[in-house]
Amino acid sequence: MTVLDVINLVIGFVAVMIGMIMFWSLPVPGFSSRPKESLPFLSIIIPARNEEGRISPLLQSLQEQRFSQFEILVVDDDSSDNTAAVAKSYGAKVLQNTGAGKSSACWLGAEQAKGSWLLFLDADTKFTSVDGLTKLLHFYQGKGARGITALQPFHTVERLYEHISVVFNIIVVVGMNLFTIWGSRFKTAGSFGPCILCNRDDYFLSGGHKKIEGAIMDDLELGEAFLEQNLPVRCLGGKGIMSLRMYPEGVGSLVEGWCKSFAIGSKSTHPLVMLMVIFWISGSFIAAGALISSIIEWNTTAMIFSGILYILYTIQTAWFASRVGNFRWAVFPLYPILFMFFVGIYLYSFIRVNVFHSVSWKGRKIKV
Repeated sequence: MTVLDVINLVIGFVAVMIGMIMFWSLPVPGFSSRPKESLPFLSIIIPARNEEGRISPLLQSLQEQRFSQFEILVVDDDSSDNTAAVAKSYGAKVLQNTGAGKSSACWLGAEQAKGSWLLFLDADTKFTSVDGLTKLLHFYQGKGARGITALQPFHTVERLYEHISVVFNIIVVVGMNLFTIWGSRFKTAGSFGPCILCNRDDYFLSGGHKKIEGAIMDDLELGEAFLEQNLPVRCLGGKGIMSLRMYPEGVGSLVEGWCKSFAIGSKSTHPLVMLMVIFWISGSFIAAGALISSIIEWNTTAMIFSGILYILYTIQTAWFASRVGNFRWAVFPLYPILFMFFVGIYLYSFIRVNVFHSVSWKGRKIKV
């Protein structure tokens, strides 16, 4: 092997170790053995724009929950389909958003809510067990019922093209700064967006969604608004509690969705965490390049070590993916394709945000 081959292999193996430090764990809420006080009345607020085909699983899962002391407010954000009718068929109260956008819809729901606690849910999420809501509420109660507890739902994958989201799902979690080997040492980047639980008083003290209206990354901005009031923001995984299926409409919707948020959201990631992410992604390409180079040169020693490195990256990426979604392990031997797609969409998002200053989402052109 040449000196360059050795250097590349060393960098690759170091990148695998950095990956372990970068994504050390992803805790989820669980039942506690501690005595629990009775839970207060809950208001579940669901902003929805053209969600006719996706909101039913969430509403059905809410009907199946063992905890039932809640109201459901679906805020129709100028839908052109039958979102409102579907919501009413499940007994939800439907409000018509007089503004425009998710933040405006959430604020309207909070103003009309009767509950002491507020739970904001994206319409494409759903609870995956009858105790899921109870686990979430008891976790929040056990932490003093202050600030935000947010879950990143477990990503449900059904079609092959949806696997190209896997690296995005991993980086979204890692980019919150809380899941490295150092735990909560770094300041959180904000809040996960699909599932946000808080109490009413803290919400209005922070300014809530009214304060962040117009923000592209409303979840990160809302978390920052709570932190400014010295209120805690806790982020956890949703495996076994809540799931979502992202962008079932097709590749175009997937590209548009990730483009909308990724280049902006990455600005909130701690520089050290971002450096580890960059090193880990770079290592994935180095590992693939080393294996291809060793095969072309037919260098047995190089093929053995680069093959081991490639297998390690395959296993590690699949393991990380299993924390965030039900991605099929069979796709991970082709992991370089997944990383290339991530880099391509990130660059596209960066150009849209920093050059054209606009992104598109659900038929709306959003200036950034």
